[in-house]
Amino acid sequence: MRPIKVKAVRGIPLGAVINIADNSGARSMRVISVKGFKSRTRKLACAAVGDLVTGSVVTGDLEMRHKVVQAVIIRQKKEYARADGMRVSFEDNAGVIIKDLRLGTPKGTVVKGPVAKEVALRWSQVGKLASILL
Repeated sequence: MRPIKVKAVRGIPLGAVINIADNSGARSMRVISVKGFKSRTRKLACAAVGDLVTGSVVTGDLEMRHKVVQAVIIRQKKEYARADGMRVSFEDNAGVIIKDLRLGTPKGTVVKGPVAKEVALRWSQVGKLASILL
């Protein structure tokens, strides 16, 4: 992960169920925690595009279900503004499961659907697998 600052609106709270957009065997996961989230006391943590989250797999293959995994958010429904003034929003909330945190390599080999440009800058391995960068 590169230390690139993203000013996206945090639109995915704890407990949200997001789609998994790769071929790792998981279909959806529930967000448990957000890595590096800092705020005032007792505020519910939330994630944005490019954030690393921990979650438990809700649906998918039998060997993947109920496992705790790390994932990167690649799409969010909540609209956010880029530095150039463009506003971006996607159809769904989606993530990609990460196998090795130090290198940022995804578990799957194919990423389905568009990936935000901020994710490709921060997580280069995920950006290489993306079919569409938006």
